[in-house]
Amino acid sequence: MQVRDTNKDRRGIGGLAILCAILQLAVASNIAIGNGRANIALVFVACVALSIGGRQGVLVGFMAGLFFDLCTTGPIGLMALLLTGAAFFMGMEGRNRLSDDPKGSFALFAVVCLVVTLLYHLAMLLVGQATSLYDIFVLRTLPTYALTLATFALFEFVLVRLGNPGNGAGKHGGGRYTLGKL
Repeated sequence: MQVRDTNKDRRGIGGLAILCAILQLAVASNIAIGNGRANIALVFVACVALSIGGRQGVLVGFMAGLFFDLCTTGPIGLMALLLTGAAFFMGMEGRNRLSDDPKGSFALFAVVCLVVTLLYHLAMLLVGQATSLYDIFVLRTLPTYALTLATFALFEFVLVRLGNPGNGAGKHGGGRYTLGKL
């Protein structure tokens, strides 16, 4: 019999949220390539959406996007909209893709990350915070995409390895992963 402990999910999401918020504010803002910085909010949303999905993933996507918008100079609500859509798209299966198919999860995240990053920076051009298409594509989108993808690869590696030890995870990387282990 499986028992769903929602408090365990909430504790795991809360711990991961605090870690990602600290990384977004303290680390990502200080590490840049060109004008691009890692989007830790997108990484957080992907971790939740790919492991839990459903309503929780979409709600986390909106809240993380709103947090990102409040911490940057971009328009309020833009990243909230983009991350809500990304969370819906990545978590619509409602299963733990992160543990079941890490390579597929990474490929899905790579596509979603590129779309979100490109749309965000195109919107920055429309509101006047970017100067040219060269600035958008070369100096902002590509570096942000590369840094965010590298950050997600690190998070995915750690989260998959933190799987349930009773199911053979940890040593071999299989088994069920829950956010409650954080």
